Amino acid sequence: MALLKVKFNQKKRVKLAQGLWLMNWFSVFAGILVFSMGLFLKIELRKRSEVMDNSESHFVPNSLILMGILSCAFNGFAGKICYDSLDPAKFAKWKPMLKPYLALCCVFNILIFFVALMCFLMRGSLDSTLAQGLKNGMKFYRDTDTPGRCFMKKTIDMLQIEFKCCGNNGYKDWFEIQWISNRYLDFSSKEVKDRIKSNVDGRYLVDGVPFSCCNPSSPRPCIQYQVTNNSAHYSYDYQTEELNLWRRGCREALLSYYSGMMSSMGAVILLVWLFEMSVMVGLRLLHTSLESIANPEDPECESEGWILENSLKDTFKSALENLKKLGKFNQVDAGAEGAEGEEGGKTPAITTVS
Repeated sequence: MALLKVKFNQKKRVKLAQGLWLMNWFSVFAGILVFSMGLFLKIELRKRSEVMDNSESHFVPNSLILMGILSCAFNGFAGKICYDSLDPAKFAKWKPMLKPYLALCCVFNILIFFVALMCFLMRGSLDSTLAQGLKNGMKFYRDTDTPGRCFMKKTIDMLQIEFKCCGNNGYKDWFEIQWISNRYLDFSSKEVKDRIKSNVDGRYLVDGVPFSCCNPSSPRPCIQYQVTNNSAHYSYDYQTEELNLWRRGCREALLSYYSGMMSSMGAVILLVWLFEMSVMVGLRLLHTSLESIANPEDPECESEGWILENSLKDTFKSALENLKKLGKFNQVDAGAEGAEGEEGGKTPAITTVS
């Protein structure tokens, strides 16, 4: 028994073709939207590529761009088919292409669904990428005179100001690295010498943070040096002065920003996927209803359209049987080749008659 069998007359077939033509052009605009979202996400990721450890995060925007282009191409082609289906003479040239085209549509819809899932599942990969990238970026903060790294200070400062964050996981991350360039240190000073000698790596470490960590909403001037020294500042307790420095780490801030963006895009892609599925189902019904016309010379006669010629169970069984036959065919070929090899290797026996 066919799956989702529907009876059509000429009027219904025309309405279906016209409706599908309109839906396909809506799908073209949806493809442009998907392409635009992928391009926007790629640009946003490019802006902060210096604080990302690898290029894996670009998989999602690249996929969105590709899906947008394919959606425009597939739906533009389907729109032409639906338009020509109103004229039997024009539709005849598309008949041989429809089955392969519908198979490609199935693959395309599976890919769209996969990309939508990736939008929701990229958070873990993005988290590790940002954690390592920000850690490396903070190490290069002081290298303002080093070619290829001189921009890192500006990048980190602008990032902390824009996203109201400080450090990788928090402001204390700056205590563990030397973020002040040697160019601005007085090595004749006893304090500088003592700090450099106080650690094995010979780095100048301070309990201070860059100016970009300061919260402008704080009621008091920013305390960016001797942050953990309560006695160095009047009426100050660094554990309760929450307004003085940004407490949220930049990894968390960026992760929240990109995850929210990708989740919204994932929801849009799922809606596009549902729309594409409905277009594919409609195109399949139109295809089968036109093919099942008993008398092609009488376009007004009734016909039947369906999604699958048999039920899901029968279709699945048929697919399994075809796979088994294909496997047996390969085994027979391999066995025949082996037998030929054995026969070729045999030496004919010679009988001597005395």
